[in-house]
Amino acid sequence: MAVFNPYLQVENLSFAVGDKVLFHDISFGIGEGQRVGLIAKNGTGKTSLLNLIAGREEPEGGTITFRRDLRVAYLEQTPVYPEGMTVMEACLWRCREEPRRIQEYLTKLKITDFDEPVGHLSGGQLKRVALANVLCMEPDLLILDEPTNHLDLQMIEWLETYLSRSTMTLLMVTHDRYFLDRVCSIILELDNETLYTYRGNYAYYLEKRQERVDVTNAEIARANNLYRTELEWMRRMPQARGHKARYREEAFYDLQQKARRQTEEGTVTLQVNSTYIGSKIFEAEYVSKTFPADPNRPGSTEKIILKNFYYNFSRYEKMGIVGANGTGKSTFVKMLLGQVRPDSGRFVVGETVRFGYFSQDGMVYDEQMRVIDAVRRVAEYVDLGGGRHLTAMQFLQHFLFTPLQQQNYIYKLSGGERRRLYLCTVLMQNPNFLILDEPTNDLDIVTLNILEDYLQHFKGCVIVVSHDRYFMDKVVDHLLVFRGDGEVKDFPGNYTQFRECEKQNNALSTPSRGKEEGKKSDKQTTTTRGEAKRPPRLTFNQRREMETLEKDIATLEAEKAALETALCSGTLSVAELTEKSKRIPLLIQELEEKEMRWLELSEIEG
Repeated sequence: MAVFNPYLQVENLSFAVGDKVLFHDISFGIGEGQRVGLIAKNGTGKTSLLNLIAGREEPEGGTITFRRDLRVAYLEQTPVYPEGMTVMEACLWRCREEPRRIQEYLTKLKITDFDEPVGHLSGGQLKRVALANVLCMEPDLLILDEPTNHLDLQMIEWLETYLSRSTMTLLMVTHDRYFLDRVCSIILELDNETLYTYRGNYAYYLEKRQERVDVTNAEIARANNLYRTELEWMRRMPQARGHKARYREEAFYDLQQKARRQTEEGTVTLQVNSTYIGSKIFEAEYVSKTFPADPNRPGSTEKIILKNFYYNFSRYEKMGIVGANGTGKSTFVKMLLGQVRPDSGRFVVGETVRFGYFSQDGMVYDEQMRVIDAVRRVAEYVDLGGGRHLTAMQFLQHFLFTPLQQQNYIYKLSGGERRRLYLCTVLMQNPNFLILDEPTNDLDIVTLNILEDYLQHFKGCVIVVSHDRYFMDKVVDHLLVFRGDGEVKDFPGNYTQFRECEKQNNALSTPSRGKEEGKKSDKQTTTTRGEAKRPPRLTFNQRREMETLEKDIATLEAEKAALETALCSGTLSVAELTEKSKRIPLLIQELEEKEMRWLELSEIEG
């Protein structure tokens, strides 16, 4: 049995911001080799807890104890470096390792210009520099706050694989549920000022959390029933009460607190009646776009975004856009919206289209405005259809702003809460075509679940630019894949299906080349010897094996097609989605092995 070797111990920790208590009297420990994910709603203290552990803030009560001589590294959600530093100087600022090791990590993370000023870097590049900074330290305990934010899918998958194989102990906050599921084995949930521990991955957490929610709701319902009885007794009892009556009175006030606890979020579906959208959506007519080389940056080259790109967007289509950072995903969206002009070609947009645009840059608010007022400036209510409406206050509640939080001033909101407010202002405009550019950055998992459900029931068109694989799998029905240098591929399926298809193609292409080379070699040999060998024939057992393989391949392909259809249906529960997603790679591996054996036998057959 493994011995628990404590690296970090948190005891009775409490923290508040102003009059808002984030957590009270929480305790937990992290041992050597453990991989811990921290989950909570925006504004409830995830980043504050990491900052306390990293020594960036002081707790109001409690203790944080590390094992002596423990090497700790902390990746902040938004890395900041002094102005004027180069990439290498930024890495050496906190990491005192030899430059060669730093260069290795930077290269792995696709950062090759070590002398480039950090002020010239994009958000994704800066995050990769910060990652190289903490990884090169090879710490005993690595603390990560939203490590996948601003990273492209290739980098997210690289980091996921790296951390899965590493022996480092991890504590991380992330909204990337595939990343969480594949890297972490313990989930901590911060909810209602209390910390809950789940000893399993994200899929296990979902199952056990629902059990906890059901128990909590049942307790609240029982407390409410008893509260009504006790309230009637309190009203009947005279003021002069005996000892037993006073005891019952004190118990009544405890019961009142339990009855007034907020019921956990349910499974309410918000179906908004979007405005009518016609059959003509938009047509990209042979669009080209190139950004010239920057004369102020030596060595920079022109960047081709699109080359004679044609696409006719269909009614009710839900498209995902993926690709490495810098390949032109956001530029494509801005050209569609008319914010960037193409070099040639044009976008023709239908007359009935009403865009709702959620940009990476967010929205500038009047900091002294209240949350409810910011939304009411957009609309007083949302049309649900059939004569039903939701007021601005009710709509905000659906996106987790309580009536009390709606009266808060915007300057008091966390980064994630501001993004959630921005999302509400976009959806309140009642668009029929939603364009969401990196909507998952800084949003908590609970909000993402609500948004996913909203988009699945949205009666309009959707384009999503995102690096969140789980989100893409649940929302979109096909992809535009930006490969760089103007190459764009249309893929009919979700992200998981795309990646499996890519892996399968790569796996099949390599052996094929090897066989072709083998054939050429054999042909050259026979020519040299001046004689041709008679090709071998299949034995009886090999023929039977080949027939069995053909049946097995057909069965596996049918199962694969059924799984892919189910994964794209949007009707699976999280447990079913997880189970089928795990089956897909095993199925593809088995299919590849049988196909390769069939190819070997077919070559013998000649």
